[in-house]
Amino acid sequence: MSAQPWYRTVRRWGQTNLNELDPVHYDHAFWRDYWRRTHTQGVIINAGGIVAFYPSALPDHYRAEHLGDRDLYGEINAVARAEGLAVLARMDSNRATESFYRAHPDWFYQDAQGRPSVTQGRYQACVNSPFYKEFIPSVLREVIARYAPDGFTDNSWTGLGRNHICHCPWCRESFRAAVGEELPQRVDWEDPLYRQWVRWSYACRIENWELNNRVTREAGGPDCLWLGMINGDPLASHLSFCDLRAVGERSLIMMSDQQSRRETGFDVNALSGQLLHGVLGWDAQIPESMATYVRGPQAFRKAANPPLETRHWMIEGFAGGISPWWHHIGAFQEDRRQFDTPRPLLEWHQQNEELLYNRQPVATVGVLWSHENIDFYGRDQADERVLAPWHGWTRALSRARIPFIPVHADHIAREAPHVRTLVLPDLAVLSESQRAALRAFVEDGGSLVASGRSGWLDEWGEPRATPALGDLLGVHYTGELYGLTGSHSSNWEVQSGHTYLRLDPVEAARPPLVAGLEGTDLVAFGGTLQGVLPGQGVGVAATFVPAFPIYPPEFSWMREPASDIPALLTREHPAGGRMVYLAADIDRVYGLRRLPDHGRLLANAVRWAA
Repeated sequence: MSAQPWYRTVRRWGQTNLNELDPVHYDHAFWRDYWRRTHTQGVIINAGGIVAFYPSALPDHYRAEHLGDRDLYGEINAVARAEGLAVLARMDSNRATESFYRAHPDWFYQDAQGRPSVTQGRYQACVNSPFYKEFIPSVLREVIARYAPDGFTDNSWTGLGRNHICHCPWCRESFRAAVGEELPQRVDWEDPLYRQWVRWSYACRIENWELNNRVTREAGGPDCLWLGMINGDPLASHLSFCDLRAVGERSLIMMSDQQSRRETGFDVNALSGQLLHGVLGWDAQIPESMATYVRGPQAFRKAANPPLETRHWMIEGFAGGISPWWHHIGAFQEDRRQFDTPRPLLEWHQQNEELLYNRQPVATVGVLWSHENIDFYGRDQADERVLAPWHGWTRALSRARIPFIPVHADHIAREAPHVRTLVLPDLAVLSESQRAALRAFVEDGGSLVASGRSGWLDEWGEPRATPALGDLLGVHYTGELYGLTGSHSSNWEVQSGHTYLRLDPVEAARPPLVAGLEGTDLVAFGGTLQGVLPGQGVGVAATFVPAFPIYPPEFSWMREPASDIPALLTREHPAGGRMVYLAADIDRVYGLRRLPDHGRLLANAVRWAA
């Protein structure tokens, strides 16, 4: 038997996510064989919380409708242990029955008028109430006392998100004690009190993380971990108050719930693995629940996902250091094709696992991110303000085969010995410590590539008197905006986005930033440009061409074919590093539109800086 704990040795996971009908027809022989065929080393078994799959002695703990006298969790646990598998008990901490709510109404979310939140006949619990502080720990202790699982995973542990301000007595008291104010009455990013509530809400979730781990370790031993499910997409984590950096600092393993791709593509899974390893450590493991059912804009829990859809997602996860975790909804499936999907890749994973673990990144380029930038700059437009430039940069670097790692803005000094170029994808929010770390990085010879409003805001999202990076980049901000200032439109009668970037003439000796564009004097733009004046010694690689009509074609000619408005600027810093500033939000436009010329300009900027 390995001397190392389970979270260091188990590399392939499986989950039959039980539903209330499964006690009727769970087939132990089938699933035992499936574990063997998929080389599964650990399983996640539904235990309790929202639904108990064992005969709980806790009076308010709702049992599965068809459980009867069975102990389905205990049965599956016994079979898994006989197979030599690690076992994590699955929890869902967020909802309870109406009878539970009637017994303890103050334990549940209340809006400003005292109304609860009800979904699928279940009431949403408050993360600061005894539901989380007493009831959930009592479930953890009961499961440990009866079954001794290796640990727990917990779904929906973060509770309701930033659009639901809970006014229960527990929240009122806790917020008053922490902030000295009453709770905000509405979601309003302009209100400093709401922003304090956002920061406090993150801290409340981390407090519960620490509480649950104290409970499981005290009852089950030092390796009995409680693991809230997380998501490697920074936006998804921001919406649910999950501070990935804080979770990483407190974890020995992370259990990811990013089950399938969004419209951003398959390679996002590798990116998520890199981002999570960046906060957890590259020697730790990150299993990820990978859906075998149809996901997307419309989910179909009982229909098999196209095999290549799931397999491509799994492969990208492997590339980012993620461990596979097959996931079926329910123990009985009429669409049995889903059972064939994970097996080939898990066989390959088992044969090659020694090459897939204990890897260290060799990249010298880091792309910065932070939850504060998503929260206090992105606000209600985080997809376009923050995620679009983030995905623009990461996609451009991936396509250009330029190795990079995601770097949290609090980890600049930690990563500085390994990373010599930092990319700031419209990283508007910088704390004083982050600002100081960036300046020290540049003074030590590091290079910066920054876009848009990077460094304009403090840690609360308030405008700085002077943007933090202007002197490093060699630019003076005028405060003017050019190009698109509203939403993107596909209407040909709307010309505000019909703008271009002008390059030096083909005959001229062109700078490296426009390499690969020898056949053109201009490229499409369609975004927003910050007005800047270049300082001494600052080069301008591209300028702005103002909008002109798209339609009708007879009117589609440039009224102003050239301007002196800088779009792409370069500087060599006296300390030895190189600075690139994208006044034009090429990164955002590439993230949204994916025009290859934009990706080429982004990759060229990093190549030159590095």
